[in-house]
Amino acid sequence: MQVQANELSDVVSRLRRVEGQISGIIRMIEDGRECKDVVTQLAAAARALDKAGFKIIATGLRHCMTENDEGERAVDVAEMERLFLSLA
Repeated sequence: MQVQANELSDVVSRLRRVEGQISGIIRMIEDGRECKDVVTQLAAAARALDKAGFKIIATGLRHCMTENDEGERAVDVAEMERLFLSLA
């Protein structure tokens, strides 16, 4: 499945924010911040990454469609299931 970059500009923005979160988490660890605070930020970054992944899958759904012998288009269910499970 290939998705055009212009279809995912909001995902790129989200990932850039996550990149900043990860840098902040590294600084928190280096500064000796409380474990609870670090884990909270890690969880937030993980949720943001999951949302980005699901957005990519949702955007790519139409790209995962296959055409059968009758010319009808259908979703490649196995491929979609594999992608969703990879985020689980």
